[in-house]
Amino acid sequence: MAEPLTVSEYERLAEDVLEEGALGFFAGGACDERTLRENVEAWRRYHLRPRVLVDVDGTTTATTVLGTDVAMPVLVAPTAFQRVAHPDGETGTARAAAAAGTIMCLSTMATSTPAEVAAAAPAAPRWFQLYVFRDRGVTSALVDQASESGYSAIVLTVDAPRLGRRERDLRTGFRVPEEVVVPSVSAAAGGWAGATPLDTLTWIDPTISWRDLEQMVAESPLPVVVKGIQTSEDAALACDHGAAAIVVSNHGGRQLDGVAATAELLPEVVEAVAGRIEVLVDGGIRRGSDVVTALALGARAVLVGRPVLWGLAHAGEEGARHVLELLRDETELALALCGCTSPEKVTPEHVRRIGGP
Repeated sequence: MAEPLTVSEYERLAEDVLEEGALGFFAGGACDERTLRENVEAWRRYHLRPRVLVDVDGTTTATTVLGTDVAMPVLVAPTAFQRVAHPDGETGTARAAAAAGTIMCLSTMATSTPAEVAAAAPAAPRWFQLYVFRDRGVTSALVDQASESGYSAIVLTVDAPRLGRRERDLRTGFRVPEEVVVPSVSAAAGGWAGATPLDTLTWIDPTISWRDLEQMVAESPLPVVVKGIQTSEDAALACDHGAAAIVVSNHGGRQLDGVAATAELLPEVVEAVAGRIEVLVDGGIRRGSDVVTALALGARAVLVGRPVLWGLAHAGEEGARHVLELLRDETELALALCGCTSPEKVTPEHVRRIGGP
């Protein structure tokens, strides 16, 4: 069979191999899944504005994120329970990200420990996504593990004080099986016997506040990135409370249905931050042209979750790596055809909203 050429082809292939419950968990969103669909569609509401007669012979996708060199402005977003998708799991994804020259963000709800993932790709940059547990001792232990294992940032997820209503999971009764252990939840619960997504989130502390962020910034040995910002007001507060960067994110449309797509939110957040910290974005990125659109709207880089997961589900580490390579190649081509020799050359003038100025 010919090698897939697009992220959407990988998605269809993943649908063929994932059982119904797992597919619903990874692919689904909250309630009517309006935001899930909008995340993808909103990038299509922008037109790129190419500049011509520019020497683009040496075009590169290389850039930096929080001072770390990466081969492209595409990072791997945190995705839970990856060994449910494929036995290679998070260690395979880590090796794929390393081969692609980019940062992997490991989920708190991973089926591998921070140390195992670090050992799988010891020379590669990596971040650790953090949920704050009711048992703050578990939270501190996770931060310590990440720091000791060479992670270079903590990505604090702030949009999930409770689990969104994910009706695909409710219909299928999806449950992480007993043999696929989630180490963080096992530590919080004092053991592991399998769990539903709702079970795992019951251990998360719904009381965290801006005061907790400020304390974490003060105490963490690593810079703290705040993931889940959806308004200009919260973007400004994140800056004021010491965030090193923010991720514009609606949790892939999996939390509150009916919120705006991240492509729509990005401009107001960038304006509110006003260059004080780096702004990243996730949600609905499926093409290199989406990546360049995000750069033009002010993002430093994007994070992709489901596309890498589709590759992993279809062909393990090799599939995840190929998805990242496809996005890198598409991004390089979009940069060149826009007359930009690097991500830093992309400006707001390279994009226009359809029907807008």
